[in-house]
Amino acid sequence: MNDILRSALAELLAGLPPKQAAGAVERLIANYRGETPTTAPILRDRADVAAYAAYRMPATFEAVRSALEAFAEAVPDWTPGSHVDVGGGTGAATWAVTATWPGERSVTVLDWAEPALALGREIAAANPALRDARWQRARIGSALTLDSTDLVTVSYVLNELAEADRAALVDAAAAAAQTVVIVEAGTPAGYARVIEARDRLIRAGFRVAAPCPHSAACPIVPGTDWCHFSARVSRSSLHRQVKGGSLAYEDEKFSYVAATRLPAEPAPARVVRRPQIRKGQVLLDLCEAEGQLRRTTVTKRHGDLYKAARDADWGDAWPPDGAESGGPVS
Repeated sequence: MNDILRSALAELLAGLPPKQAAGAVERLIANYRGETPTTAPILRDRADVAAYAAYRMPATFEAVRSALEAFAEAVPDWTPGSHVDVGGGTGAATWAVTATWPGERSVTVLDWAEPALALGREIAAANPALRDARWQRARIGSALTLDSTDLVTVSYVLNELAEADRAALVDAAAAAAQTVVIVEAGTPAGYARVIEARDRLIRAGFRVAAPCPHSAACPIVPGTDWCHFSARVSRSSLHRQVKGGSLAYEDEKFSYVAATRLPAEPAPARVVRRPQIRKGQVLLDLCEAEGQLRRTTVTKRHGDLYKAARDADWGDAWPPDGAESGGPVS
């Protein structure tokens, strides 16, 4: 699916001068990373949208897909029959949903920027599961109303909204959906917005399915750290041109919450930092079901569990299914 998306994005840039594309991306990145909420569309015209879509859609796709896959592990027998992507722009989250749960469903993408919606519709023509998707202009904020749906996604949107609009959006999603997945940048500010949304969803009767193995308060002391994860993204030529990097990939840092009214089995624990592999042992930083953070050491004497720890990745559930311990883990 990602290859199809990349091919569609590459075609968008074919007629756009490289300097114009790079300039548009640099300006738009500055706007998107700003802390000042805006009521005006950031994506103003097709050139803006094409450049930014080619630059950001793969990263958004990978981050949202990572969040959705963690949720799908907690609710393995459920497939959404309908999906609303709020503030979806060119629709990266809709592609992530179809990659997680193949097949057609009712899909609606809401965004204020008409050029983004138009381009999203054009790109979606390459994905049969999105051929009947609705691309609808809507102001995202306190006036937003949502029809009943199985799944609402909100990715990289809350940073553009004032506090009251963020609260109203989360409340509207909670009232409309069985499941709500929210993704933000993996920064302290992005994490704070996710926690704010997480708290509202829990108060609305939702249970956290991922990444947290519990629905209790986050055990991270505010201001000391933040919970975030990483998704690897293949760099396009536009990425390398804008960032001046030589690597073929970059890591997209993101924070998220996936909450649901459905029966769910969250992971027993979640790896919340990159595992540290040392001689004969692996150090794992875990968020556990009891609502606490703990570092655990897995050694060779733990047998299959040690092998699993060496293969564990940041963001994985722990322990993995089928891994057997050769003894107690410290």
